[in-house]
Amino acid sequence: MNFPAELKYTKDHEWIKVDGDVAYIGITDFAQGELGDIVYIDINSLGKEVEKDEVFGTVEAVKTVSDLFMPVSGTVIELNPALDKQPELVNTDPYGEGWMVKITLKAGADVDSLLSAASYTELIGA
Repeated sequence: MNFPAELKYTKDHEWIKVDGDVAYIGITDFAQGELGDIVYIDINSLGKEVEKDEVFGTVEAVKTVSDLFMPVSGTVIELNPALDKQPELVNTDPYGEGWMVKITLKAGADVDSLLSAASYTELIGA
């Protein structure tokens, strides 16, 4: 499994990549592996401010549906358009082409309180 050191992680298996006051969010390699083949991504939070730990969408796999939790507070400014036609990108490239949403960080968003790659690896026992 792959957990890039430049990302931050949550106990709910989301990752966040911060670039200034904008961030990309997706699910981890571990999460996509546990879910299995992803067939649909449902995110209806475009343009909405979502608080930390609130649900911002769902991911549907062959066997289950799982909520997506916002790692930090922010406003959803973009959805990954590629996932409409290719939701399996979350399985094949979870940290690249499989990103889910792009947000603007809310002032005071505490990214530093999230898990490092090493802490996340320890959490999942990898």
